Amino acid sequence: MENSNPSIETLVRLRKELHKHPEVSGKENQTAKRVLSFLENYPPDELITAVGTTGVVAIYKGKKNGKTVLFRCELDALPIEETNRFEHRSLIDGVSHKCGHDGHMAILCGLAAELHQNKPDSGTVILLFQPAEEDGSGAQKVFSDTKFTLIQPDYVFALHNLPGFPMHQIVVKNETFTCAVNSIIIKLKGKTAHAGEPERGINPTLAIAAIINQFNATIQTDITKENYCQITPIYTKIGKKAYGVAAGAGEIHFTVRSDSNLQMRKIEIALENAARSIAKEYQLKCKTQWTQSFQANENDKTAVAFIKKAAEINGFELFEKEKPFTWGEDFGLFTQHYPGAMFGLGAGVNTAALHNPDYDFPDEIIATGVAVFHHISKQITNAH
Repeated sequence: MENSNPSIETLVRLRKELHKHPEVSGKENQTAKRVLSFLENYPPDELITAVGTTGVVAIYKGKKNGKTVLFRCELDALPIEETNRFEHRSLIDGVSHKCGHDGHMAILCGLAAELHQNKPDSGTVILLFQPAEEDGSGAQKVFSDTKFTLIQPDYVFALHNLPGFPMHQIVVKNETFTCAVNSIIIKLKGKTAHAGEPERGINPTLAIAAIINQFNATIQTDITKENYCQITPIYTKIGKKAYGVAAGAGEIHFTVRSDSNLQMRKIEIALENAARSIAKEYQLKCKTQWTQSFQANENDKTAVAFIKKAAEINGFELFEKEKPFTWGEDFGLFTQHYPGAMFGLGAGVNTAALHNPDYDFPDEIIATGVAVFHHISKQITNAH
């Protein structure tokens, strides 16, 4: 057992080890084991494993009763082939940590060590290593797990590293921090026919064209306005490569973004109704389903104030963003259930963008993340 906090070098080694052995959403078994192996040196008062499949919950309790605060990071990597050639590059073909979840885990492990050494005065600090953020299923899996239902935090926090922002800068925003994102699959069924007698069949092609046009008319790209709505065509398939056959079935997928959960509900209903109405007009059967759903992160003002104070006391530059980020992050499900906030941690102006094959988490910001999380925890658990 180690008796002192890990040096930053220890956390960097852990981060690089995690980077070498990435696992995609829902398959993070070895990643979870590496986290557990680290936590053995800084044992929590309670440890819960296999939460929402592969998740890990570490609980550090204060000497007296008080508030409970939860900090969350992500375990999963992306199905992206890494192009970097450094020593800690991914050893798994076609999978790599291109969103910096390896760095987020190292930050939470650094916080675990701090909490082991310096127990909260009162209350409880919960560290959640969450599976499957990238496909939007992980937060829901955690919430659906009976092992998690006993946990009722007063506040929840998460961070995300942000390439394109100055290193160590803390990026905050009240209300919506990241957008609501949902993806719709529309399947249309008609009737195949001979390509020489298309009138004998029911071809979905014109209906798909009409859906694309109608969805396109719904787009409003100005995020400063209330009805912000971004709709991106993702995939389509019509018929088969059989040139003597007129298509009788087809499908089209879109990703939809809105800057609030309430507005997203309205958009979803409108798009479903439009697809069904067009299908009916063309005598087609229509099935719709939604996949990879991300709730908007709607930040609580009190939680944001804790972040600001932690940044200021540690001397980190603070940037208040005016508009939400347009990407989705499933921590939004936590901010739906509990007061809390997600904030950004600048990863460097010239760092490769998230989800790019040459991205790598900058180790310089691990200590920054630990310091901000730790100070937030002290504000909440030491408040009497």
